Amino acid sequence: MTVTMSGTSGTSQPGGRRAGTPGNMSLPDHLRELRSRVLKSALAIVIGTTIGWIYYQQIFDFLAQPINEVVEQARAQGRDVTLTITDVAGAFTLQLKVALVTGVIIACPVWIYQLWRFVTPGLHKHERRWALLFVCIATPLFLAGVVMAYVVLPGALQILFDFTPNSVANFLPVDAYLSFFTRLVLVFGVGFLTPLLIVALNLLGILSGKTLLGWWRGIIFGVFVFAAIATPTADPINLMMLATPILILVGASLIFCFINDKRRAKRSTQSEFNQWADDETSPL
Repeated sequence: MTVTMSGTSGTSQPGGRRAGTPGNMSLPDHLRELRSRVLKSALAIVIGTTIGWIYYQQIFDFLAQPINEVVEQARAQGRDVTLTITDVAGAFTLQLKVALVTGVIIACPVWIYQLWRFVTPGLHKHERRWALLFVCIATPLFLAGVVMAYVVLPGALQILFDFTPNSVANFLPVDAYLSFFTRLVLVFGVGFLTPLLIVALNLLGILSGKTLLGWWRGIIFGVFVFAAIATPTADPINLMMLATPILILVGASLIFCFINDKRRAKRSTQSEFNQWADDETSPL
C-alpha cells in the first residue's frame, strides 16, 4: 500500500504548495527529509563544538562560577567542598563535554529552525516567514531558559550541600557537576520553548485556543509538576522561578491562539461567501 500521491517531492503544485507535504510524502521521502535536517543540525553543532574547544578554558571558568561560589561559602563555614577529576582520561572527557554543550547552545538557532522545517515541510512560500519568526522567538526563549538555570544553580547547589554532615567532606567529580549543570540547562531551555510549541500546534490547526482554555487546570498543574521535577531541590523559591515565567508565556500563547482562531474563522467565512457566483443563491 503506497501513500505517495501524484507528483514528485519538492515540485510545485497549484497554490504554491510543494508536493512534499506531510499528507503525500512517502516513508522514504520522510526519511530523506529527516536525514537532511539532522545532518544540517549536526554540522552546526560540530562548528559550535569547535568554537567551544578553542575557548575551553574561558568557558569552563564561566560554567564553574556557580560551584565556586558554593565552595567559597562552604569553606567560610568550615566545610570542605572540592571539585575533583577521578579518571585518567577525565580531563580530556571534561573538555569534550564542555565543548559539546557549548556547541549545542551556539547552534540552537540552526537546529531549532531545522526542527520546525521538518515538522512543516509543505508551507506556502508566503507562509515560510513563520519559520524565521519561529526561530527569532525560539532562540531567545531557549537562551532565557539557559540564563535562568545559571541563576538558579548556585542556590540549588547550596541547598543540596547543606545536607552534608559536619564531619563529611564533599569531593565532587567535575564531570558529575557538568552533567548536573547540562541537565538543568536543557530542562529550563525546553521548558521555555513549551509555549512556542503550543503556538506552532495552533498555527498548524491541531490545537485551538478554546481547547486550551478548557484545559487550564491541567496546564497549571502540569507546569508545576514539570517545575517540581526539573528543579533539583524541593525549594519552593526555585520551583516558582521556573513555573512563573512558563505560566506567563503559556498565557501569552493562549492569547495568540484566540487571535489566530478568530482570524482563521473570519477568513473561512469570507472564503465560503466568495465561492458563490453573482447569479447563484448562497445558503444564507
